[in-house]
Amino acid sequence: MAAYVIAHVDVTDPIKYQEYIRMSPDSIKAYGGKFLARGGETRVLEGGWQPKRLVILEFPSATQARLWWDSAEYAPAKALRNATSNSELILIDGVGA
Repeated sequence: MAAYVIAHVDVTDPIKYQEYIRMSPDSIKAYGGKFLARGGETRVLEGGWQPKRLVILEFPSATQARLWWDSAEYAPAKALRNATSNSELILIDGVGA
Protein backbone atom coordinates (compact mmCIF):
# COMPACT_ATOMS: atom_id res chain seq x y z
CA MET A 1 0.00 0.00 0.00
CA ALA A 2 1.34 3.44 -0.90
CA ALA A 3 2.42 5.81 1.87
CA TYR A 4 2.91 9.54 1.85
CA VAL A 5 5.40 11.88 3.47
CA ILE A 6 3.94 15.32 4.01
CA ALA A 7 6.41 18.05 4.88
CA HIS A 8 5.68 21.56 6.08
CA VAL A 9 8.81 23.64 5.63
CA ASP A 10 9.61 27.17 6.79
CA VAL A 11 12.77 28.07 4.86
CA THR A 12 15.14 30.24 6.91
CA ASP A 13 18.00 30.44 4.39
CA PRO A 14 16.52 30.48 0.88
CA ILE A 15 19.88 30.64 -0.90
CA LYS A 16 21.39 27.56 0.79
CA TYR A 17 18.02 25.77 0.70
CA GLN A 18 18.27 25.73 -3.11
CA GLU A 19 21.07 23.19 -2.73
CA TYR A 20 18.72 20.94 -0.74
CA ILE A 21 16.18 21.21 -3.56
CA ARG A 22 18.86 19.96 -5.96
CA MET A 23 20.15 17.20 -3.62
CA SER A 24 16.99 15.48 -2.43
CA PRO A 25 15.35 14.03 -5.60
CA ASP A 26 17.99 11.34 -6.24
CA SER A 27 17.60 9.79 -2.79
CA ILE A 28 13.80 9.92 -3.02
CA LYS A 29 13.84 8.18 -6.39
CA ALA A 30 16.30 5.54 -5.11
CA TYR A 31 13.66 4.40 -2.60
CA GLY A 32 10.80 4.35 -5.10
CA GLY A 33 9.46 7.75 -4.10
CA LYS A 34 8.15 10.57 -6.22
CA PHE A 35 6.98 14.12 -5.72
CA LEU A 36 3.24 14.75 -5.84
CA ALA A 37 3.54 18.38 -4.74
CA ARG A 38 6.65 20.44 -4.19
CA GLY A 39 6.25 23.95 -2.87
CA GLY A 40 3.44 25.04 -5.15
CA GLU A 41 0.89 27.70 -4.27
CA THR A 42 -1.40 26.77 -1.38
CA ARG A 43 -4.94 28.05 -0.91
CA VAL A 44 -6.71 27.83 2.43
CA LEU A 45 -10.14 26.25 2.05
CA GLU A 46 -11.03 26.01 5.75
CA GLY A 47 -9.44 27.04 9.02
CA GLY A 48 -6.54 29.35 9.67
CA TRP A 49 -3.52 27.25 8.67
CA GLN A 50 -1.10 29.30 6.56
CA PRO A 51 1.60 26.83 5.53
CA LYS A 52 4.90 28.23 4.30
CA ARG A 53 5.99 25.45 1.92
CA LEU A 54 4.36 22.04 1.52
CA VAL A 55 5.84 18.95 -0.07
CA ILE A 56 4.02 15.66 -0.62
CA LEU A 57 5.99 12.52 -1.49
CA GLU A 58 4.54 9.17 -2.46
CA PHE A 59 6.38 5.93 -1.70
CA PRO A 60 5.39 2.35 -2.52
CA SER A 61 5.05 1.63 1.21
CA ALA A 62 5.60 3.13 4.65
CA THR A 63 8.63 0.86 4.97
CA GLN A 64 10.22 2.37 1.85
CA ALA A 65 9.49 5.88 3.12
CA ARG A 66 11.11 5.14 6.47
CA LEU A 67 14.12 3.53 4.79
CA TRP A 68 14.55 6.67 2.65
CA TRP A 69 14.19 9.06 5.59
CA ASP A 70 16.81 7.15 7.59
CA SER A 71 19.14 6.40 4.66
CA ALA A 72 22.77 7.29 4.16
CA GLU A 73 21.80 8.65 0.74
CA TYR A 74 19.40 11.18 2.22
CA ALA A 75 21.48 12.08 5.31
CA PRO A 76 23.50 14.94 3.72
CA ALA A 77 20.38 16.51 2.23
CA LYS A 78 18.47 16.07 5.51
CA ALA A 79 21.28 17.81 7.42
CA LEU A 80 21.18 20.70 4.96
CA ARG A 81 17.37 20.92 5.24
CA ASN A 82 17.65 21.03 9.01
CA ALA A 83 20.29 23.78 8.78
CA THR A 84 18.32 25.94 6.35
CA SER A 85 14.72 25.49 7.48
CA ASN A 86 12.34 24.54 10.24
CA SER A 87 10.46 21.46 9.12
CA GLU A 88 7.66 19.19 10.24
CA LEU A 89 7.27 15.83 8.48
CA ILE A 90 4.62 13.18 8.87
CA LEU A 91 4.21 9.74 7.31
CA ILE A 92 0.69 8.57 6.50
CA ASP A 93 -0.52 5.31 4.99
CA GLY A 94 -2.56 5.48 1.83
CA VAL A 95 -5.85 3.68 1.38
CA GLY A 96 -6.05 0.21 -0.12
CA ALA A 97 -7.76 -0.34 -3.45
